[in-house]
Amino acid sequence: MNTIFGPINSRRFGSSLGIDLSPALKQCNFDCLYCELAPTPTVDKQTNTVEVSKIINDLKSHLNSKIDVITLTANGEPTLYPYLDTLIDEIDKIKGDTETLILTNSATLIDEKVFNSLLKLDQVKLSLDAVSNDVFKKIDRPHIDIDIETIVSKVKEFSKIYKGKLFIEILFVHGLNDTKEEIAKLNDVLLHVEATRVDLGTIDRPPAYPVVGISYKELREASLMFDSSIPIHVASRVHAEPNNAEYSEEDILNTLDKRPLTMDDINLLFDEISKKRLNKLIDESKVVKKTTSNLEFLLPNANMKRKRKK
Repeated sequence: MNTIFGPINSRRFGSSLGIDLSPALKQCNFDCLYCELAPTPTVDKQTNTVEVSKIINDLKSHLNSKIDVITLTANGEPTLYPYLDTLIDEIDKIKGDTETLILTNSATLIDEKVFNSLLKLDQVKLSLDAVSNDVFKKIDRPHIDIDIETIVSKVKEFSKIYKGKLFIEILFVHGLNDTKEEIAKLNDVLLHVEATRVDLGTIDRPPAYPVVGISYKELREASLMFDSSIPIHVASRVHAEPNNAEYSEEDILNTLDKRPLTMDDINLLFDEISKKRLNKLIDESKVVKKTTSNLEFLLPNANMKRKRKK
């Protein structure tokens, strides 16, 4: 069974070549409501594994200089792969300038071996859907004895030590973690996490359980509830309805000061007159462009110094 898929052109991570560390079946310590895979009992280790040599041979036959990132993922949780540390070392020997990325639910950061293995990667994406214990258990349906307070503590610790690009992903489910109370708690945690970017998303694919996502408008409103120092990015635009509103120059500057926007955001939010005003502000250097991990953001020149840096 081939462990490699893609490459996929990811707006957030560039050209991504995926490695599935559990190609035969779902093996995960979460059974998330929104997962696109079928509901499955949670596990705390992989029982069906692939040899490192098999993965490396598959990777060698697909890897080329056009790939931006080699993405470690799985039908489930990739950090449950028992030979992860060895695999990372072997990939490093052949990857050249291509960067390594893992997509993890954060729960195994409590394992010192996993924690140290992830420090070797060029990019790490940690999921953090909720920080309240009851909301966390409802959404992510974790394996027994997984505690959100411990996970949050390890996410904070990891962010302080890690030298690569750290991404945090929050996936909103309607009626669960989209409340003002839960967003306020997430905000309080993220103020103590040194992330390159925090991606806000929602359900884009048919979920395992009968739950629904929130709209782009609601995602945008949620983004404004976070402190302006947190590098928030609205990642999900499925079913986004154009707003086409008119913004004065002052409105534009105030909006970008509160939350920098990409051109995808601009095209959804601004009418044509407002876009011309934005271009004028760019020409006058009152608005500048800043590229962060494959994404170009627009923000007021005046607040460049105020924005936190990873």
